[in-house]
Amino acid sequence: MGTGHDDRLARELSAMAAEDRRVREELARDGTLFDGYHPRMEEVHDRNAARLTEILDAYGWPGRSLVGERAAQDAWMILQHAIGHPELQRRGLELLRRAPAGDVSPIEIAMLDDRIRAFEGRGQLYGTQLDWDDAGQLSPLPLEDGENVDRRRASIGLPPLAEYLQQHRAETAPRNLEQRRRERDAWLERVGWRTRP
Repeated sequence: MGTGHDDRLARELSAMAAEDRRVREELARDGTLFDGYHPRMEEVHDRNAARLTEILDAYGWPGRSLVGERAAQDAWMILQHAIGHPELQRRGLELLRRAPAGDVSPIEIAMLDDRIRAFEGRGQLYGTQLDWDDAGQLSPLPLEDGENVDRRRASIGLPPLAEYLQQHRAETAPRNLEQRRRERDAWLERVGWRTRP
């Protein structure tokens, strides 16, 4: 790492992200990853979210200038996966938006913004958040100003939405889509993303 980087923090963030990837891959191999929010995955995400909160309190956003390119990407992945922690994701988005130019990727900001919007029930701007539709095909969650989505995607270096969908549509739909939707909606209320009207 270059001068000025916090190597210890970088190693810690990379170890946290590696654990996330390891558990995710294991659950994907046994076929249980997409059957709802797996308790083992949730446990990793919760533990990482708690530590990321402490890191944000101590350092602010751990961007490229603090921890280097790889660890900054790992920090973003940890934040993106902290789905059970609405306030942490909202706080992280504001920190990413205020980061110095070049310290964070505009794609990371867009993907986190889309994730938060989708969880809150608002239309996303870049179409990065997908879910299975009634036909069992991965499709974008609702969009805001959908006719300009490809223009926004191009402005930050993302491929057209149709190309993005083609890359992801090989994933297999959950066994019971309706049950998954009910569980997802209950989870969104339980963790505080949405409230019952």
